[in-house]
Amino acid sequence: MMPQGATSATGRARRSRKTDDGSRSQELLVELEALFLAEGFSGLTIEELCSRLRCSKTTLYSVASSREQIIQKVTRHFFERSTKAIEAGITAVEDPADRIIRYLAGVGSAMSRNSRAFYLDMITYEPTAAIYRLNSRAAARKVQGMIEDGVASGAFRAADAALAGQAISLLIDGVQSGELLEATGLTAGEAFTEIGELVIHGLTAKPQ
Repeated sequence: MMPQGATSATGRARRSRKTDDGSRSQELLVELEALFLAEGFSGLTIEELCSRLRCSKTTLYSVASSREQIIQKVTRHFFERSTKAIEAGITAVEDPADRIIRYLAGVGSAMSRNSRAFYLDMITYEPTAAIYRLNSRAAARKVQGMIEDGVASGAFRAADAALAGQAISLLIDGVQSGELLEATGLTAGEAFTEIGELVIHGLTAKPQ
């Protein structure tokens, strides 16, 4: 029978290895995000990723179980981190118009981190395009909620709120699909920033 002390030491060693593995996996996720945002992902093989990140396949697969799953996890990670940063940036902002402008400017800032290569890869690969659509719709709902708050406070004209909410959804869909970007020559980051300014100038209640 193994001594109790030896059993406890073995348990601690196993927990330490799990913690180390988890930390390394998180580090790789951050490194993969930076690499994908800069270069896209369609041309990167598992072998090249291992070479670039200086890790083994086993270590890389600790992030996710396949190349396809890694790509999706990294894309989700980008949107999750961006969402937290954007939300934190408007926590103390009380003015409804300023909140919308800052929120969409935050979305624009996050999207401006995408290289053209990553953006094209993301919208042409269905699993990541679906992640993008999900987050775009969440952004539209968030702005619609802010518009409703502005109407309730008297900062926005109620008659225009429903139209503005629908316009936001259509404009964000246009950015997501690429149609708006192609028509205007704007990047996704620039488009989101401009949408905020455009909508707010049309919604703000005029002095009587």
